[in-house]
Amino acid sequence: MSNTCHSGRKKIYARTILSMKGEKKIVMVTAYDYPIARIVDEAGVDAILVGDSLGMVVLGYDSTLHVTMNDMMRHVSAVSRTRPCALITADMPFMSYEPSTKDAIFNAGRLVKSGAEAVKLEGGSEIIDIIKAIVSSGIPVMGHIGMTPQKANRLGGYRRMGKTESEKRMLLEDAKLLDEAGVFSIVIEFTKADVAKKITESITVPTICIGAGPYCDGQVLVIHDILGLSSFVPPFAKTYVNLPEIIKEAVEQYSKEVRNGVFPEPQHYK
Repeated sequence: MSNTCHSGRKKIYARTILSMKGEKKIVMVTAYDYPIARIVDEAGVDAILVGDSLGMVVLGYDSTLHVTMNDMMRHVSAVSRTRPCALITADMPFMSYEPSTKDAIFNAGRLVKSGAEAVKLEGGSEIIDIIKAIVSSGIPVMGHIGMTPQKANRLGGYRRMGKTESEKRMLLEDAKLLDEAGVFSIVIEFTKADVAKKITESITVPTICIGAGPYCDGQVLVIHDILGLSSFVPPFAKTYVNLPEIIKEAVEQYSKEVRNGVFPEPQHYK
């Protein structure tokens, strides 16, 4: 296995991300298919997350709970075919790791065989033994605490975490347990910025924030939010381009040319 990839950049592994704590901000974005993965990798991101958010932004579900292992493996495979320099991390979907440690290891392995180079699990103390087992099997694990969408029903909906003293203590304790369990990084989602800052300063692995302020070791956003393609953009996300309008204008121009007999032109069929 080469340490360089198609662009000549050094290939990024889980240990690369781990080494970036306190040295360089980590840039992670989601991608779910071949063309977008190729583009974001060429843009120089450090990590690509094949997130179960694909259920909402690609498949049209109302939550991530409907995403299956087959969904994840299909999209991980598509992303991996780009052979990116960025680290490919795949979300383990709802109920792919909760039933048993055996199920967790098996399903994590299925994602790796599909092309993932690491997996991400949502939760803290309740899944520590599962995380230890996956790490022991040789698969790098990214943690995920704060607002964990797979557990939204238990948490009382999609809300900012870390507002109460008990939640602050729980989040810090979960982060420390994940650190000790061997994760190489932790995503902190939709959590009070001061809490994310405290966690970042208290553990040895990098934190990657989404909606949790500027004090983490890196940031992650959903690519559809960046491009303006999401039907709903959360308040903590930033849209950098109105891609729907660009697409609409292109298709309207195509439609006009077809209806007026302008397209195809001779160079398109001779």
